[in-house]
This record gives sequence, C-alpha cells and structure tokens, in this order.
Amino acid sequence: MDRRLPGSRIDAGLLETVRESILAGAGPVTPSVVAAAVQASGRLLGTAGALEAAESINAELNGLGPLQQAAQDRSVTDIFVNGPDSVWLDRGHGLERTSIRFVNEHQVRALAARLVAAGGRRLDDGSPCVDVRLPGGYRVHAVLPPISTAGTLLSVRIRREEVFTLAELRELGMFTEEVETVLRAIVDRRLSFLISGATGSGKTTLLSTMLGLSHPAERLVLIEDAAELNPVHPHVVTLESRHGNLEGGGALDLGDLVRQALRMRPDRLIVGECRGAEVRELLTALNTGHTGGGGTIHANTAEAVPARLVALGALAGLNAEAVRLQVASALEVVIHVDRTQSGRKVTSIGVLVDSAGGQTVVAALRWGSHGFTREAAWEVLASRLSLDKPHDAFNIPQGTPRGTSPVHGEGAAT
Repeated sequence: MDRRLPGSRIDAGLLETVRESILAGAGPVTPSVVAAAVQASGRLLGTAGALEAAESINAELNGLGPLQQAAQDRSVTDIFVNGPDSVWLDRGHGLERTSIRFVNEHQVRALAARLVAAGGRRLDDGSPCVDVRLPGGYRVHAVLPPISTAGTLLSVRIRREEVFTLAELRELGMFTEEVETVLRAIVDRRLSFLISGATGSGKTTLLSTMLGLSHPAERLVLIEDAAELNPVHPHVVTLESRHGNLEGGGALDLGDLVRQALRMRPDRLIVGECRGAEVRELLTALNTGHTGGGGTIHANTAEAVPARLVALGALAGLNAEAVRLQVASALEVVIHVDRTQSGRKVTSIGVLVDSAGGQTVVAALRWGSHGFTREAAWEVLASRLSLDKPHDAFNIPQGTPRGTSPVHGEGAAT
C-alpha cells in the first residue's frame, strides 16, 4: 500500500520516524535537525526533500498539520475536515473541495486533540465537542464520534490580522460608493446598529471595518465569545468569554462581560455576536447613553431581526413587550449581508420602526438585479444621518413607493 502523502515526496512512514526522532530530542525543529533525523533513518532525500520534511514536521508539531498550507492562503477564511479524504475550504465564493488528504481517521483525531490541548482544553469521550481559540488567529471547533457519525470533524476559522478598509470592501464588490457613504455616516452620527446575516457572510469583517471609522479619541470595548474583531483603532479593549474548568467553575459568559464592560467607561460598546441572554445586557447598555454601539446577529433577513431579538430575549427572561420597549430606544439600523454568487455583499440597510402593528425593519436601501434602490425608509435614514446631498446625487433609483411603508404610517418612529 502506498502511504505517500498526497502532493509530497515523503511517505507517512518516514514522516512518523523522523517525527519520533525529533520528539525524543530537544530544541526547535530546524532543517539541520530534520536532516540529521532523516540521515539516521537511512533515507536520503536531498536538500529539497529535507526542507519539505522540515515544513511538514513543523506543521505536524506546531501548526495545523496537513491543513497548514491551505491556512497560509490569504484568501482562505474557513477550513472544514469532514473525514480523512474530505477537506473543504472557503475563499469567499462558497465551499471548495481540496486535494488535501489525511492518512487515516487516527491522524485527524490526533490533530484535533493536539489543537484543542494547545487551547487549554481537552478533547475526549468525556468532552467530545470543544471550541478553542489559538495563537495565530485560529478558532478551532472539534467534534468526536459518536456525536459525529462520520468520524472526527474539525472546523478552523482563520482570523486575519489584515483589516479591510471600506474602500477595499467596495472594490471587492461588497457594496457601492453610495452605500459606503451611508455606512460611514452611520458610524459618524453614532447610530446604534446590528449587522445581520448567516455564518460566513462577512458580518465580522464589515463590523471590524466600520468600528475602525470611530473617532480616535473614543474608547471601544469589544465583548466576544472568541476574539475575532480587530478594528484598526488606537483605543480598543477586548473581553473574551471563558469556559468553565473540569469542575464547571470559573466560567464567564457574554452577559457577565457586558456587565463588567459597563464599569469600564466605554464610548462604544460592541457585542461581537448576540446569540443568547447577553442581548438583555446589550439592550440595557444601549439604553443608558452608550450610543454608536452594536454587534452582529444571525438572521436570514433584516426583516427577521425583531423576531430574532424577541427569541433571544426570552432566553434572558424578557417577554416580547419588554424586548420591544428596549429595542425601540436602543437600536436604529440593521445592515444585512449575504453570500451571493458574486461574493459577500451588503444586500439591505433598514430602519427599525416601532408601530402599532409591532416592531419591524423597513428597508431604506436594497440590493436587487439592477443594483441598489432607495426603498420606503430612505428619507428617514437620510434624515437621521444628516445626508445633505440631494437624494439623486447618490445615484440610487427609487424603489418601493413612499406611501406603501409603515415607516410613514400612524405611530411610526421618525
């Protein structure tokens, strides 16, 4: 049986022999150390082979193993291992199957266990589902059988240190120049906002970029389950939640961190992802003078956000009316992002409206087959943002007729 690693001149048996030899010694893995271990094995690989062995072994001992090369691709944001011969990645245009292969299930499980251990947790039958953050910007999630019926599952999200500017995101096709003006004004006018969308749609990327537009004198306090936001700003403080120890003690959830952040005098308070009871603390904070804050939320559409907030509020013991009253004075704008065939894109910007019929998000701008159009809430949003330019100067055509929207109806917020 050929045990040669895919795309490599080094077979798995040699790699294991050299790895064991190096582990028996001490010091860093260098080409000379690998060459000595290869020579001791009785195999001759030459200079190129020794360098390849050094890279492979270093990835096995200190990096992502067979996934290391894919992680070094600057366009890759996520890597998924569904089995030894089923590795996928995301470059922003949907999932792609790769030629990366593991030798067997044991190698996948060993890599998952090592990565989880590097994050200070354990992966075993007693703890079969684990999520950790690693140095280098990796967020690793692993699931073991029998929870996973197909073997060990491994998901790696890569946080890039490089943060895009709004202009760069526009050039990548995420929005138009006119929408960029609106996004800048949302930050400048300190409107509280949520960015909604599905997993991997670009919510965190857009939020990091928008936060970087905050005034340099402002103090930004970020609260996250796993630190992913990295805005380019001189005064950023990040609080990260902590899992409990083996006895279940020492845990700090996002709700705890929001309460701590309120004592840190934030100018902007941001919750990286609202997905549980912490929505209560976030809404409370935004109702106590902390304008210009916000976060991200999972939702299929911008219009689904109010119902999503009610559902999350229920986890915190809030009834629908309490959530409605809090949201009405705490949040103003919802920005929705989607994954389209042409890449990640802002597909709508809406205004939260509290009317007699309940709380809704009314679109101000919406992406369609003919680009962005101005919708029913455009004039309300433009007024809040003090956009002095004539509406036609934004080169965004009119969409939904003004009179058909509840934003202009009785009891609507203006």
